Amino acid sequence: MSAASSVDDGDVRQFTVTKDDDGVRLDRWFKRNLPAVGFATVSRWARTGQLRVDGKRADVDTRLEKGQVLRVPPGGSAPPGIKSARPKKPLTEEQITLAESMVLTQDRAAIVLNKPPGLATQGGSGTHEHVDGLLDAYADEKGPRPRLVHRLDKDTSGVLLIARTPGSAAFFSKRFSGRTARKIYWALITGVPEIKDGLIELPLAKQPGTGGEKMMVDETEHGQSARTRYRVIGRAGNAACWVELQPLTGRTHQLRVHMAAIGHPIVGDGKYGGQAAFLTGAISRKMHLHARRLRIEHPEGDLLDVTAPLPDHFAASMVHLGFHEADGDLPLEQVKLVPDKVIEKRAAKAHAKEYRKERRGERRKRADAPPSGRSAPKPRAGVKKGPGSKAPTGTALARASAGRASAERNAAERAANGGKPVRRAPAPGKTGGGKPPAGKAPRRGPKP
Repeated sequence: MSAASSVDDGDVRQFTVTKDDDGVRLDRWFKRNLPAVGFATVSRWARTGQLRVDGKRADVDTRLEKGQVLRVPPGGSAPPGIKSARPKKPLTEEQITLAESMVLTQDRAAIVLNKPPGLATQGGSGTHEHVDGLLDAYADEKGPRPRLVHRLDKDTSGVLLIARTPGSAAFFSKRFSGRTARKIYWALITGVPEIKDGLIELPLAKQPGTGGEKMMVDETEHGQSARTRYRVIGRAGNAACWVELQPLTGRTHQLRVHMAAIGHPIVGDGKYGGQAAFLTGAISRKMHLHARRLRIEHPEGDLLDVTAPLPDHFAASMVHLGFHEADGDLPLEQVKLVPDKVIEKRAAKAHAKEYRKERRGERRKRADAPPSGRSAPKPRAGVKKGPGSKAPTGTALARASAGRASAERNAAERAANGGKPVRRAPAPGKTGGGKPPAGKAPRRGPKP
């Protein structure tokens, strides 16, 4: 039973949140249990304080917990015992057989599938056969319909987790969004990376003009952070190698774009690797990317750890290249995850530092430049010139040398004269003391 109800005075109802609805938003609870009550009505009840959870006012985005009591005012239709489930989609015998063949393990909270390559996870334009359309094959007669928790690309095979109840769906979704779930992929790639154990950190964004169907590396502010850990398990000469991939973020086509970006596209991934993604000989042209293992916390407190066997084409390529599956299950190392907010802060800090450097260089150039319309000031006496200053000219050197010789001669003559200054006769045509030469009258200015 999804909710237990009792009627108070005035038809005010109370519902006890069960395990299936643990962790869901209040508006989602109404959609599941009281579908006749629209979102506008729920919002009005919350805004006016008529919705109460354990006696406290609640908003539409309040997360419910098992055992809480929800007070609902009159209106809408309460489910008789359990909510009415939508009619199950009729499936053919082939669809039921396919659905059953994919199951790796299941319990009251989860169904773990081994999705084959070529089967889409969800429907879309022109896609009629998909995993989401087969989920009614796993539904109980009176229970809720199972739901997807995460996705795999159409041509990617491997572990796919399905939640059996709304409560387990909320639980698993929180583990995926919090990145505590660990996913291990196997891939065959062309060539051999120079670094055998590396971390790819390249932001991704949707490629313009593709309708969001293709991603690209975008190191501008529009790119979203994306990180992939890879380890080389084995190599087939220089033509190809077998790698283990761990996505540390969950961007669309992340593994495919990252491997192509470092020059080693996944074998068979023509979308991102072009013709370079295909090997000659007996190697299949299908994409060789497989979700090998998933380890995630279970709602009952255990650890769900599931491994999916390889599809036929991948296994055949492994044999052809001389690889052995037993060599690939390496210890699952713990990689310290850095939250996106921390990475964004680091990037912003680095950008601000670079901007300050550029501004500091501009200020120095302006300070060194002379004012507009003026020549650079001459250095004062005693100021040393920098390393880039010009050397003195020949004329300046000659003047300095002549000055030193005159000083030395005067000192020698004074010493010879007992330390007294020496009086020299004026040169021919010159007189000392400022008097004019003999026989010549001083020049006068013009008469007024």
